Amino acid sequence: MIDFRYHLVSIVAIFLALTVGIVLGSTVLEPMFFKSAEELTETLRQNNERYLTQISQLQAQQGGSDALITAHAPELVRDRLAGERVVLVEAPGAAASLREPLEKVVTDAGAVYTGRVSLTDKFIAADQVNVLGELADAVAPAGLEFAPNASAYQKAAAVLASAIVTSDRAEAGHPNPAAAQVLEAFEKGDFLTVGGDPRQRATLAIVLAPAQRYEGEDAARKNAAIVAVAAGLDAAGLGTVVAGGTDASAGGGVIAALHDTGGAASAVSTVDTVDTAAGRIVVIYALREQLDGGSGSYGIGDGASAFEPELAHQQPSPSAAGG
Repeated sequence: MIDFRYHLVSIVAIFLALTVGIVLGSTVLEPMFFKSAEELTETLRQNNERYLTQISQLQAQQGGSDALITAHAPELVRDRLAGERVVLVEAPGAAASLREPLEKVVTDAGAVYTGRVSLTDKFIAADQVNVLGELADAVAPAGLEFAPNASAYQKAAAVLASAIVTSDRAEAGHPNPAAAQVLEAFEKGDFLTVGGDPRQRATLAIVLAPAQRYEGEDAARKNAAIVAVAAGLDAAGLGTVVAGGTDASAGGGVIAALHDTGGAASAVSTVDTVDTAAGRIVVIYALREQLDGGSGSYGIGDGASAFEPELAHQQPSPSAAGG
């Protein structure tokens, strides 16, 4: 049998092992651990400083590029859209700071900027879908027919498009008598706000994507609403470009959603660098390509086939510039 001395020796051995471990840890292992931690911290600090320097340099470089391109924008886009009219349609959450730069580059390209239509959060609210569809049915101009399976957003897009764009240059610059009450009805319902005079119909449209991706379970439905608006404008006018930042072309963004739709994506062009001076130039080139019967996905994000259309460096012919 195991006697008391055996237990006593075992207990002493355990305490001895603990004492030795503590001594080793404090005299050998602890200094090694702290030395390793200090070396890692210093490496991380140096890397962080290097990355901050690189970021600062890239920001300065981007700022210089933007300033240079902005200064030469009139030369880069001159006559690209001569004789055309352009309307801006803002998705809920779009950056208002881009309104003025887009208006300037449009006018530099020789086009008339008719104004903007800013969709509100109510336009994409889940509990307003049926109301939006019923409103579209109520104010649809005579002769405008919806597809049998058209969604509320597709109906609203078609009705809005009838009021602000046209594919007939003879009608451009004039209100659509049949759609005279459309914008007023949507404004009264708090589905949009208006700036300028978009009732004087345009031939081309820019749809400005939200500055940040829609989040939550309703994100896909909200994206579908904006895609429907872009497709409706493109079908009723001579061309539409959806413009946003790289966030819009990443997974879950409006541009990414448009690319996934197939039909609409093949007709509507996209630009995911509109928050830069170069990107706004590309928007003009993409609109020019739309007038010439083409389309594409441009920028630096997912789904972009090139930074700019191939026609970017070609000077517009007199016939093209005149529409």
